[in-house]
Amino acid sequence: MKRAWFFPCCLAGLSVVMLGPLGVRAQDQTMAPMTEHAHAPTVPSTSLTLAVDGKATTPTVAELEAMPQKTVTVHNEHTKLEETYSGVALGELLAKYGFPVDKTTHRKMLRSYIVAEGMDKYWVLYSVTEVEASEHNGDVIVATSMGGKPLGEDGALKLVDSGDKRPERWVRNLSAITVKSAE
Repeated sequence: MKRAWFFPCCLAGLSVVMLGPLGVRAQDQTMAPMTEHAHAPTVPSTSLTLAVDGKATTPTVAELEAMPQKTVTVHNEHTKLEETYSGVALGELLAKYGFPVDKTTHRKMLRSYIVAEGMDKYWVLYSVTEVEASEHNGDVIVATSMGGKPLGEDGALKLVDSGDKRPERWVRNLSAITVKSAE
């Protein structure tokens, strides 16, 4: 079993957090919060890489739009507006590409998590139970439109969660979704 270690230290106004095999992250204490990073200009996403059990696939935007669509209306705390997004439910997307939720995968679902990443390298985590409709009331979708129109500067794809009070785990310019197991 791999062990991760955590060791914070401070040196001349620079905070360094070392995360064992995961790498090193440095942050100047005077920098803006992480949420500012989510709004940094970036190259718009045009495709999605989906990896389940080490098998990667790249569904096209057209393939995502051809799947059953879910529409959610959410309050965007950043824009202070109600926004309506349409796209494929993330649980359904995972089921189609190798992670169906049924009796045979239920235990694995409870021990698995999702890393969703944007083109700007902003990434977030979800447990698989948070995106599975049979387990959770909120909706997490891979949106392809907002208000019936393309997403614009948010790229071709955006991860949107109707269950979160703030859009901190939304990922604009979504480029990759990876399912991992904590076993």
